[in-house]
Amino acid sequence: MTGKPILDCAARTRIAEAVSRAEAATSGEIVVLVAARAGSYRSAPLAFALVCGLLVPWPLILLTPWSAVSIALGQAVVVLAALAASLHPRLRMVLVPRAIRRARAHEAARREFCSRGLARTPERTGVLIFLACAEGHAEIVADSGIAARVPSAAWNASIGTLLGALRRGEMEAGLIAAVADVGAILAAELPERGGGPDLLPNRVIVVD
Repeated sequence: MTGKPILDCAARTRIAEAVSRAEAATSGEIVVLVAARAGSYRSAPLAFALVCGLLVPWPLILLTPWSAVSIALGQAVVVLAALAASLHPRLRMVLVPRAIRRARAHEAARREFCSRGLARTPERTGVLIFLACAEGHAEIVADSGIAARVPSAAWNASIGTLLGALRRGEMEAGLIAAVADVGAILAAELPERGGGPDLLPNRVIVVD
């Protein structure tokens, strides 16, 4: 992603401080990861251009006196225009069905959970707060030590708060609120036992 960063340094620092505050009351480990998008969706522009290419000749055949060569040229122009237009990230995202976007974001959350070491804490107490901005998808992934005590539905309010803030353009505030909510749930089920090491980084992970 180019241009303005997803979160500037000051915002990342404030979110990391919120993680530190939340973890002070629990033996759980919270990691925040923000991704610009969960996938590249490279097939979407090709599919869009293919559909346009298949549909365009018919009205030209029925409604114009154009020759076959002219229709073929018009078809080629439309296909190229569709490809060029669909290369824009926002339009490309519109072309991808919502179910596919959600599935891709869900897969990305699970993949990041494993690749960032959250599944390797001694008591399996890692929690990932995952946000895919382009998809508008948030997910909280908890390791088995927490999932055994906290039902997945317990995270729904935190996810709703985060997504509402994202739609309002208040990502930082939403992430801080989600961290506080998750920390409160963890503190109730897994209170801090004193003196344990901070096993996972509190800094916000941003994937452009």
